[in-house]
This record gives sequence, C-alpha cells and structure tokens, in this order.
Amino acid sequence: MPDLNRNIFISAAILGIFGVLGATLVSLTWTATAERIARNQQEAFLHNVYKLIDKKEIDNDLLKDVITLNTPALAKSEIKVYRARKQGQPVAVIFSPVQAPGYASPINLMVGIRYDGTLGGVRVLSHLETPGLGDKIDEEKSDWILSFTGKSLGNPPPDKWKVKKDGGVFDQFTGATITPRSVVGTVKKVLEYYAREKENLFKKPAEKIDEVPMH
Repeated sequence: MPDLNRNIFISAAILGIFGVLGATLVSLTWTATAERIARNQQEAFLHNVYKLIDKKEIDNDLLKDVITLNTPALAKSEIKVYRARKQGQPVAVIFSPVQAPGYASPINLMVGIRYDGTLGGVRVLSHLETPGLGDKIDEEKSDWILSFTGKSLGNPPPDKWKVKKDGGVFDQFTGATITPRSVVGTVKKVLEYYAREKENLFKKPAEKIDEVPMH
C-alpha cells in the first residue's frame, strides 16, 4: 500500500509539473503573440496615417497624443483623435474611426485634417458595401476616395458638399449613389466639427491608450 501511495503521489506530481509547464508555455506564447499583433496594428495604423499627413511633417508620437470623443453624429462608438505636431506646434488631427451610414453596415473612415482646416485625406478602414458598386470607395478599387485631399469647407463651398446628382461637386457611382453620398456628407460633418472644436481638440490633455482600434 505505501508503494501504491508513493506511485500515486509521484504520478500526481509529474502531472502537476507538466500542467504548470504547459500553462507557462501557453502564457508566454500568448504574450509574444499579443505583442506582435499590437505592433502590427500600430504599423498598419501609422501606414494609413502617413498617407494623409507626410511623416516628415510630424515629430511627436501620435499614439501618445490622443483624446477620445463620444460624438454620435460622427460615430456610434468612440472616436480617437490623434494629434500631429511639429516642435510642439499643431500640424493636423486624425479622426479614427468615423462612421458613415453604409448600405449594409457602417463604413469606417479615417479622416485627416490639417491645422488650417484642409483635408490631408480620407481613407476607408472597413466596409461591407456591394462589390462592383459601392465598394468603389475603397482605395484598392478606385481613386474616388483620393478626391477629398486638399478639400475644405470653403473648397468647395458648404452647399456644394454633395454628389453631382444632388447639385454638388463629388462624383457618384453608376448604380450606387447612396454610398458616396453618405461618405461625402460624413466627411463634411467632420470638417464642421473640427471648425467648431479646433482649439479644444489640441488643448485637451492626452490620454493613455493601450491599443490601436482594429477596423
């Protein structure tokens, strides 16, 4: 009986050791993977940002100069505003993600606005628009989204921030007016919000964020 008890104890100890080693290995693997995923998310985010604002114009850490907005008119969820600066002076803000109502689901946008109120650009982060029709908002499908670069509330005038079918200056897509109309209207709202809140956006204390939103 003592031998049997000793064998049971040894077996249990071995299983316990293997259990601890297994849990440790899983934990280490998860940590390494999580860090790599976080780095990849940050790199992808900054890659999009630098399409809107030239990297050479910025010398601050965008990921540490962030504030959060709860603005239902621009998105149902929180919006992060990343402030770009050069030698402490404001250069631009990046709103991400802004949500335009889509045909199937919200269209998540990244909107970059320079300090003077002109658009550094707009990019689509994610969408579920109809392939071959509404998906032309995607940079990989057409250059339509690039038409926002350099625009402002004065160029074109506010009453021309519409698709051509509605009397504005922006192209619509054949068979799909709803999608471009929604994106144009949403970008205009972001510009209007920026015009109202410009100084506050740059003055608010930065917040600490743990990760870049995935969209």
